[in-house]
Amino acid sequence: MVIARVAQTARSRAVSLLRTIQLHPPSCPCHGNPMHPHNFAKTAAAASRFMGTPGTDITRQKEYAFQMAASNIRFGPGSTREVGMDFANIGARKVLVLTDKTISQLHPMKVAIEALESEGIQYEIYDKVRVEPKDYSVKDAIEFGKKTTEVDAFLAVGGGSVMDTAKIVNLYTTFPDADFLDFVNAPLGKGLPITKPLKPLICIPTTAGTGSETTGTAIFDLVSQKAKTGIAHRALKPTLGICDPLNTKTAPPAVHASTGLDVLCHSLESYTAIPYYERIPRPSNPILRPAYQGANPISDVFSLKALQLTVKYLPRAVRDPEDTEAQSQMLLAATLAGVGFGNAGVHLCHGLSYGISGANKEYKHKGYEIDHPLIPHGVSVAVTAPAVFRFTSASNPQRHLDAAQAFGVDTSNARAEDAGQLLSEALKEFLFRLGDQPKGIKDLGYGRGDIDGLVEGTLPQRRVLMLAPNFQEELQAQKEVLSGILEDSLEY
Repeated sequence: MVIARVAQTARSRAVSLLRTIQLHPPSCPCHGNPMHPHNFAKTAAAASRFMGTPGTDITRQKEYAFQMAASNIRFGPGSTREVGMDFANIGARKVLVLTDKTISQLHPMKVAIEALESEGIQYEIYDKVRVEPKDYSVKDAIEFGKKTTEVDAFLAVGGGSVMDTAKIVNLYTTFPDADFLDFVNAPLGKGLPITKPLKPLICIPTTAGTGSETTGTAIFDLVSQKAKTGIAHRALKPTLGICDPLNTKTAPPAVHASTGLDVLCHSLESYTAIPYYERIPRPSNPILRPAYQGANPISDVFSLKALQLTVKYLPRAVRDPEDTEAQSQMLLAATLAGVGFGNAGVHLCHGLSYGISGANKEYKHKGYEIDHPLIPHGVSVAVTAPAVFRFTSASNPQRHLDAAQAFGVDTSNARAEDAGQLLSEALKEFLFRLGDQPKGIKDLGYGRGDIDGLVEGTLPQRRVLMLAPNFQEELQAQKEVLSGILEDSLEY
C-alpha cells in the first residue's frame, strides 16, 4: 500500500517559519542555555542572591534545580523468582497481592505466589483490578485493602493499571481517614503532599509500556468529570521494580502495540518538554517540587535511548510473538522511558489522551478481549502525536530533528522550520506500518462536533499541559491550541 504525502503549502511553510523565529530566535546555543558552562556561574550567582533574599515573591520565579528519583530496578529473565526473598529481606510477614482477572491465571502470577510461599510469606490476593481503572474500581480496591488486616507490604503483578491501583491502595491504607480527592492532582482534586512514608511496594510488570514500576504516578478515570486524572508524588514510587522479560511473553500483539506506543510517547514528550529551568513556579519548599519537572540533562539520556529502542524493536515485538529479544528490549525501553518521563514529565499527547479515553462510549480496540468500551491508553496517546509534535517543534527544532533521526529520517539538509513536518510524517508512517492503529480520532468515533467537549476534558490536565513548549497560560489561547491539534488529528 502506498501512503500519499501531502506537501506543505506555501502558507503552512510561512507560518511554521514565523513560529520558529518567534519562539526559537537565532542565537548562540551556548549563551541561550543557562546551564551551559558559559552561563552557569552567572545563573548560580543569581540563584544564590535570590535564595538569600527573605520575603521575595516566588510565584512567578522560574525553577533553578531538578531532582531525579526512580525506584530500584532489577532486570533479568527469571528474576520474578526472587520476590519472596525480597519480602523476607525487608521483614514483611503478610503481603497484599494486586492483579487482574487475566494475569491471575497466567505464569507470572504463579511464579510470584510460589516465591512468596517458598519464604513462608502470608498473602491475600485482590484480582479485581480493572484495565484502565475508574475511580469506583480504585475505591473498591482501597476498601479491600483497608479490610485486610496485618498487611505490611504490597505486591503488584500486572500492567500499568495494576501497578497504579496498588500505589493508590498503599496510599489510602496509610492515610485511612483521607478523603479520596485529598491527594488527587489539582484542579480536580486537592493535590495535597504526602507527608509520611508508605509501606513497601514491589511491582512486577507484565507489559512493556507504562514504566509505572519506576514512577510516583498513578492514573485513573474520574467518572463524574469524564476525564482521566491521577496522583503524582515521589512517595508513591515502588520500593522495587522487577522487570522480568519472561513475563511479557503472554501479551497478545495488540497489547504489545498499544503499550509500546505509550513508551514511544513517554520518550518523545519528555525529550521535548520545556526545560526544567523554564518551569513556573519555583517551589517554596523542596517537598513541593513536582515529580514532573521538565526536560533535564539526565532524563534526556533515558528518554532518547528509550525512543531509539522503541522505534527499532516495537514493530518486531508486535509481528513475532516468539521474538524474545524484541520483547526484552521493549521492556527495557519502557523502564528507561519511565525514568525519563517520571522526572521530566509528559505534555500534550498525554493531556489530550485523558479526554479522548474518558469520553469514549462505544469504541473497543481490536485485539483486546474485553466486555466494555476501551481505547487503550497507548492508542489514545499516540493518535494525536503527529499533530502535537508539528505544533511543538518551533520551540526547539533541533530536538524534533533528533527525534526524527531516531525514525531513520535523513535530516542532514533539513531546515529548522521543517522539523515538525518531518517528525509528524515519520510518526504517521510508523503508526501505519505497526498496523491496526486508528488513522485519526474519527476512527475512535469522534467528529468535529466533539472537539469542544474533548478540549474541556483536556483543560483540567494543567500539570502536564504546562510542560508543553509553546503552550500559553491564557485560557482562550489554550483552547485554540487544543482545538487546532484535535482538528488536525481528525484523520490522516
